[in-house]
Amino acid sequence: MLIVSAPSGSGKSTIVNWLMQEHPELRLYFSISCTSRAPRGTEQNGVEYFFLTPEAFKEKIQNDEFLEYEEVYENRFYGTLKAQVEQQREAGQNVVFDVDVKGGVNIKKFYGDEALSLFIQPPSVEELRRRLEGRGTDTAEAIEQRLAKAEYEMTFAPQFDRVIVNDDLETAKQETLQVVKAFLG
Repeated sequence: MLIVSAPSGSGKSTIVNWLMQEHPELRLYFSISCTSRAPRGTEQNGVEYFFLTPEAFKEKIQNDEFLEYEEVYENRFYGTLKAQVEQQREAGQNVVFDVDVKGGVNIKKFYGDEALSLFIQPPSVEELRRRLEGRGTDTAEAIEQRLAKAEYEMTFAPQFDRVIVNDDLETAKQETLQVVKAFLG
């Protein structure tokens, strides 16, 4: 299993998607998470997410069915079901968790040496600001919120097996590939 966490704008999704598309021999597949939000656009239950009512999500929390979960807003939950991960593993998939830092730390605690945890780190907060501003998708206020969150998230980096500093995307991709190949053996 591969756990990948990073502050927003670090290049995590770019690196993970590259690994999955360009290196099918690694047999990497995303874990399918649950959410209590409604499907968006063409999203399908069991493909992008498992869509649950807030009540059903809370029931699964009570039954200790999640590896990790978070209530992002009131009654807006996201989480990873233990049973779903086991089904994917039994199917021979190497499961990829694209999760926030707390979720990453929790999954690593649960699986220990069966999972490799990677933290993708921007070279600096200033570079992160430049990237977020360059995207042109966020207001100045949203960028400030993301940067404050990123500074907090970066304090979790030492709890991960490996930290990959993404100051050059191609170098970060190759370093990630080598670390994952070595882990999968």
